Amino acid sequence: MIEHAATRERLAALHHDGFVLLPGVLTAPRITELRSAIDRLTPVGLDYQGLLDDHYKCVFNRDPFWLAFLDLPCVIELAEAALGADCHIIGQTAWRSRPGFIGGDVHADYLVMELPEQLLADPGFKLPMQVCTAHLYLDDIDADLCPTRVIPGSHRAGRKPRLGETAWHGREPEPVLCRAGDMLFFRSDLWHSGSRNRTTDRSRYLLQVHYGRRMVAQKFSPYLAFSFNPAVLAAATPRQRRLLGEHEPAEYD
Repeated sequence: MIEHAATRERLAALHHDGFVLLPGVLTAPRITELRSAIDRLTPVGLDYQGLLDDHYKCVFNRDPFWLAFLDLPCVIELAEAALGADCHIIGQTAWRSRPGFIGGDVHADYLVMELPEQLLADPGFKLPMQVCTAHLYLDDIDADLCPTRVIPGSHRAGRKPRLGETAWHGREPEPVLCRAGDMLFFRSDLWHSGSRNRTTDRSRYLLQVHYGRRMVAQKFSPYLAFSFNPAVLAAATPRQRRLLGEHEPAEYD
């Protein structure tokens, strides 16, 4: 009952603010395991390793190790509450951002359609979510270690930011400062941005999990050449197999 109440509160925050921070999702041993696993990754398909950052897509398909992070307790309940009990993943990405890394500008990841802002300002109207992202932080995030920045409530803008637009209703992006093991869960229409790694000796380690509604297509890199790792499928639980795309037949199947 307590967990159901917590999920309802977090879902309400997604509708009101567009994001919610969950503390202590990962334990210290899990954080160490994940950092080491990211250090062992090598590029596949459209992955890249750069001078300032490394970006590995679809890591769920590398090894059964990554499956546990698709349906973490508290996180999966929130994903299913926000996107439906038949939601699935549309990606799982590992990042390593080195000193000097430059984050992205203010943007919204995905918007189904533009809507009048006055409609979204009505407190009686709740815009359904289509895609949400979980950021699992593997470092203590301070102002210098590329914090994610969010504009609370900006999902109610009804559109993406215009070129050069950095605020919504006078609200500038606010840094999400948190501890290693915390998780930021946000909806895809929230205005947010990355930021610089201003440290001289620390890299930010981050694991992203992207969740979508049943009818949001799974576009797994490298796309037409993608195939599931048999070892991953053999190790997956029924819920994890559904998250990977094993659904009950529906109208368009």
